[in-house]
Amino acid sequence: MSTKRINALRKKMREENLDGLIVNNPAHVRYLSGYTGSSGLLVVTGNAADFFTDFRYTDQARKEVTGAKIHIIKFGFATALVDFPRFDVRNRKYGYDGEHLAVAERNRLKKALGKSVLLPAPDAFAELGWVKDRDEIAEITRAVKITDTVFERILPLIVPGVRESELAAEMEYQMKMLGSKDPAFETIIASGYRSAMPHGVASAKKVKKGEFVTFDFGATVNGYVSDITRTVVVGKATTRQKKIYGIVLRAQKAGIRKIKAGVTGVAVDAVCRKIITRAGYGKQFGHGTGHGIGFVVHHGPSLGPKSTDKLVANNVITVEPGIYISGWGGVRIEDDVVVTRTGSRVLNKAPKNLLEL
Repeated sequence: MSTKRINALRKKMREENLDGLIVNNPAHVRYLSGYTGSSGLLVVTGNAADFFTDFRYTDQARKEVTGAKIHIIKFGFATALVDFPRFDVRNRKYGYDGEHLAVAERNRLKKALGKSVLLPAPDAFAELGWVKDRDEIAEITRAVKITDTVFERILPLIVPGVRESELAAEMEYQMKMLGSKDPAFETIIASGYRSAMPHGVASAKKVKKGEFVTFDFGATVNGYVSDITRTVVVGKATTRQKKIYGIVLRAQKAGIRKIKAGVTGVAVDAVCRKIITRAGYGKQFGHGTGHGIGFVVHHGPSLGPKSTDKLVANNVITVEPGIYISGWGGVRIEDDVVVTRTGSRVLNKAPKNLLEL
């Protein structure tokens, strides 16, 4: 599998007229080589792939890395690469992912290249991992199943007086017990007025009767993530709460129905945004409708009013419209969805009807 992925990256490399690529983003290194450690660098050229790490990860690298020759270094990547023979060729062009390389490290690598040239190559990495194979979808599905189960388990604990942080701690514990390595991102739990904050990570606030509580969380299984959002009411929902929730749910379901290979991210977003705007809450929906997930929680394709992406089969994306009313509260509903040639397949099984707890 690693060889196949590296060959796909080589195709991008040739399209960008590069002689090699330096892969320093840990998520990309794992995707391309299988290495799960925290210190590793992959250099891909036209007919070779070389993986570099230090002594601490010798056994791990030998166990995990496939498709690349392993080099154990002593004094840091830049120092080790000074003697890397593929670099000592005049005017060879090596690309790097500028979004994941600090300026100081870039300068050290540039010096290590000697006669070769170091260039930013964002396009070479732009769509890495967007299209999933069967095994990747299986891992994401396992991560989704964990979050669905955790949501079911947390419902009895959502009572007046419990702190958001207490619920987050219990959810993260349950995810670990069910097989998640780590949370996919910092768990978001936002109750009452805080539910109007799209990224309101769990705080010390106590949940009160009559409030919305929004949960946005994800699990990680073998490097692949899930990302789910559900909003509930503690006690009986008011007429206004039912109205806002209903608008968001209609928008979310309409967005899912729109999905299939060949449809643009703009088109899916427009379907959701039209429903919310016509209901009078367009200004209260200030983020995109969704994004791709996989070995990271945010990559492409994106679903938004400015997206330039087109969906293809085996993208896995989120659909997560919301309405946020400052000082009052908000609603977001999110599922993980596999794009197919003729439509879509929703991975989440957790209920989406408004739960009054």
